Amino acid sequence: MKKLLFICFGLILSACGESPNVEGKWTEPVPNMPEIKQGFNLEQGGVAESVNMATLQYETWQVKGNTLILSGKSIGNHQVIDFTEEYEIVSVDDNTLVLKNGDDVREFTRCTDGE
Repeated sequence: MKKLLFICFGLILSACGESPNVEGKWTEPVPNMPEIKQGFNLEQGGVAESVNMATLQYETWQVKGNTLILSGKSIGNHQVIDFTEEYEIVSVDDNTLVLKNGDDVREFTRCTDGE
């Protein structure tokens, strides 16, 4: 009986340790221009694309535990710089993704087809 409880406890812990599913196209209002949206598209296989951000080009993404890691290139002033951003995934559901980096909390909305 103790062995069965130990196995069940292990299964529960491993299920809780699953990475959240953040695949999809996520946008937020541009600061001071709420009618314009910006964000990223997180595709299967770790491919990322920027949405309405010409100077910040996302290329890859991954989730490690409860951390979203975005990498790409920052383009500006005649130079290209590689970057990596890390965000704590505060919450994610079918419609909303909340990310935190230090005091910066950002709320993204999942785009539906045609957006």
